Amino acid sequence: MTAVQTSAEQSGVTTGQDQYPAGAQVLVRDEEWLVRSSMPTEDDGTRIEVVGVSEFVRDQEAVFFSGLDRIELLDPRETALVMDDSPNYRRSRLFLEAVLRRTALPQSERRLALADSFLMDPLPYQRRPAELALSGANLRPRLLIADVVGLGKTLEIGLTLAELIRRGRGERILVVTPQHVLEQFQHELWTRFAIPLVRLDSVGIERIQREIPAGRNPFTSFKRVIVSIDTLKNTDQYQHHLEQIRWDAVVIDESHNLINRGSLRNQLARTLAPRTDALILASATPHNGDAKSFAELIGLLDPVAIRDPESYRATDIEHLFIRRTKISPEVREQMKGQWAERGPSHCVHCPATPAEEKIFEELAAVWLPGEGGTSVSSVPLFPYTLLKSFLSSHAALRATVSARIKTLEKKDDPQGTAAELAALHRLSELAAGLTEADSAKFAALVGQLREEIGVGPGSDERVVVFSERVQTLEWLADVLPAALGFKGRAARDCVRIMHGGLSDEQQMACVEEFGLADTPVRVLVTGDVASEGVNLHRQCHQLVHYDVPWSLIRIEQRNGRIDRYGQARPPEFRALILTSEVEGAKDDTVVAERLLEREDQAHRSLGTAEAVTGLYRAEAEEKSLIQDLLRGRTVDESLDARRPGADGEDAGLDDFLADFFGPVGEEAPPADPTERTGSTPLSDTDSSGGRDAASPVLPRLFDSTAHFLDDALREVYPDARERLELDRDQQSGLLSFRPPTELVHRLKALPSDYLREQRLRERMLVTFNRRLAEHSLQRARESSTSSWPEISLLTDLHPVVEWLTDKVLVGMGRQEAPMITANVAEPIYLVQGLYSNKLGRPTVVKWMGVTWRKASREGLVDDDMVSLLRRCGVGPTMANKRRYRDPAPLREALPDVLDTAEAFLNTHRDAWDEPLREPIEQYKRRLGTWRQPILAGERTKERLADLADSLLTTGRPLLRVLAVLVPDPDRGDGDEGPPLVSLTAPAASPSRF
Repeated sequence: MTAVQTSAEQSGVTTGQDQYPAGAQVLVRDEEWLVRSSMPTEDDGTRIEVVGVSEFVRDQEAVFFSGLDRIELLDPRETALVMDDSPNYRRSRLFLEAVLRRTALPQSERRLALADSFLMDPLPYQRRPAELALSGANLRPRLLIADVVGLGKTLEIGLTLAELIRRGRGERILVVTPQHVLEQFQHELWTRFAIPLVRLDSVGIERIQREIPAGRNPFTSFKRVIVSIDTLKNTDQYQHHLEQIRWDAVVIDESHNLINRGSLRNQLARTLAPRTDALILASATPHNGDAKSFAELIGLLDPVAIRDPESYRATDIEHLFIRRTKISPEVREQMKGQWAERGPSHCVHCPATPAEEKIFEELAAVWLPGEGGTSVSSVPLFPYTLLKSFLSSHAALRATVSARIKTLEKKDDPQGTAAELAALHRLSELAAGLTEADSAKFAALVGQLREEIGVGPGSDERVVVFSERVQTLEWLADVLPAALGFKGRAARDCVRIMHGGLSDEQQMACVEEFGLADTPVRVLVTGDVASEGVNLHRQCHQLVHYDVPWSLIRIEQRNGRIDRYGQARPPEFRALILTSEVEGAKDDTVVAERLLEREDQAHRSLGTAEAVTGLYRAEAEEKSLIQDLLRGRTVDESLDARRPGADGEDAGLDDFLADFFGPVGEEAPPADPTERTGSTPLSDTDSSGGRDAASPVLPRLFDSTAHFLDDALREVYPDARERLELDRDQQSGLLSFRPPTELVHRLKALPSDYLREQRLRERMLVTFNRRLAEHSLQRARESSTSSWPEISLLTDLHPVVEWLTDKVLVGMGRQEAPMITANVAEPIYLVQGLYSNKLGRPTVVKWMGVTWRKASREGLVDDDMVSLLRRCGVGPTMANKRRYRDPAPLREALPDVLDTAEAFLNTHRDAWDEPLREPIEQYKRRLGTWRQPILAGERTKERLADLADSLLTTGRPLLRVLAVLVPDPDRGDGDEGPPLVSLTAPAASPSRF
């Protein structure tokens, strides 16, 4: 028995520990397939996703299980050595490059490989979440990204997912977001990173369930999906499907909504968390002020990170949590020129009209009397509900009064409620006849929009108007167009309304229309449903608070819709402040105006207002403030009383909470930026820009992805101009072509709207020119028809690049390796060696040059294949003399060559394993000290211990012969030329690859 795994050992019905690395070729059902990914299962061995190679199944996608099918991983000893008659050995060089690209980076590679490949600015602070996720500080890539509003959390998530994909850990991705940001998130990940997500809103899931066999899991139809949490939280409908599927990565946006134990969102998170390897949570407001609740959120990432959920520090979870504000040093320095400074919140005083003053008089006398007075309402908080409704609009007040009257009329105690009912009817009469002519705020709004901002017919200015009340929004949407001078069709199209009562499709349509420059919409009136996660800054830098929420957090969230990364113009904020001359009236100067001032102060001094009150939830802030007002406190007294450390009794808890919202994640890890990212600055014309060759992270033969794609097209489609109708603009770098059938089949993973609107099944426009791609994206935002760009940026992850890479791989025959005449003194075999863990993920990947000297029975190894190839003259200018060579003697040496390679790998395995072993051992030691009194805790502990062990290297290496470098038979020992390359040492020092 030799050291290398034989065909029999690598095939057949086996256990879940079989190794089928991505890029390997396997035989199943007498057909040849290319492995895309593999994952062990509990019952059916290894699950293998493949694409067809042989003629009958070419380009077909399939899934096999090693416990159900005979899967034969080809024996490297049976490798056939073949001639390559292509110009400059193009076919061989493409094949080697394709294998390098299709092989996942090993688990031990912590540095970023693709950071500069995408359509995003090279800001190191946006790379740090990905660096932390991959740093090894976590057992798995699990992270809470808690950057404040506007710093670019979606970009940080996209980069993290891209790095996971390159490591073979991102084949199956699930993204869960609020329904109104579904398309926005999907749009960013495709246009910026070329990561396609299929949008499964409620309509999409129903459509898929109609198309697939009854009972089949709808989430298995696509590998990478995005779905709203509002759809997915219906656990009765989707729980079974979610429990039957595992993901490589799950992203949950606005994850502060997961905290409440027992809620549907919390149940959903608890279902997903143990069924995914990577878990990324994102929220600008992740803390609700309760230590146990926050510990539960962290527990989704790592159940044993916190020993005592009532007593822990930020340092306990710094490996799972990153948070920066706009004034954090690294953000402030890197953001120069990328984010215009915001102006102050300008309060527009609106003196109440006579009709409004009558309502102020009624509220002050009956509902909110001064010191010593008694409210007519038996519910202490309700008078402030009435006040806030009135401060919003007469329409909102009427709705609140009407709802309260209906509630009281249903009660069995008419005498106890008579006084309140009478007071409510008086308010109803006072509000009944009010119109926009009686509204001081409405008059001020129209004046601000027309005269100060410039909204009106013939103007491109846009503004977002926020209100808490749906009745106010609906009234404004009805009366604003005419007041702004719009008539006819323009009056119908100039204003859009958005609130939580709309469907997810309607909400997404509102956001998209407002973000397209060429649409007629000029004013978006919206509720606070748009205050979380929605980008409204693309065409807008003006925001008006029609009414002001009684929460610093909510004010900041609203402002963050236009005050965010990428905002080109200084954001301007206005708030309409209704004022009254009635003695004792609680107008907007009492609460709203003071809150606006305190939010602005906190933003400029702290970078965020979330920690001012120490409550960390908008609802808690508002409730606390109203209770303090009832006690006679002012707004400042209420805020200062809640300030961290202000109350001696709660000082310990306050300090603990402030710990999380201070310096966590602000200081970058000590590392050289080039070493951390493994990259050099982007070229203006090529997103790969030559940095591939210079990068120590990605071993590459071609100096750029662009050059690889050019040669691949020439090799695979020599008649591309006719067959693909290929057209290339040499000046701009634009490629235009008609996608062939097998590529069209792959395009089903792209967003359906994008496919349809850009007619991609008929023609694709792609480029490596970053400026051109950025211009196309900007032009799409200025269109009235679609926000999807006409031209997409080609990256390593783009379906076109992946398709051509696979075409190159299958272009080499079954288990064939080319012979390449090179500047070598003796045959050198190029061998890939790969160790995996029990999960089937590579832990060590080595690219080796191996020589076997039969006479001395000596094997020599160089484990830097890329450098070796360059020294041997393998490149685009090398000559191919197409001379026949007898492969028989070379094949005879294969067993000894493979034994030499495995012996080398075994010698260095412990050293290569060390970076993996230490973090795993640390985690197991921490796991040993974790105590939970209940049985479920012990089961969790056992599961995590098994998981830790499964990450270690196991078994013997898989070997694959890629090519053989052979001496030039025409060159004699005395001939002139570069010195012949020969391996000189039996073992090379371990390299990064």
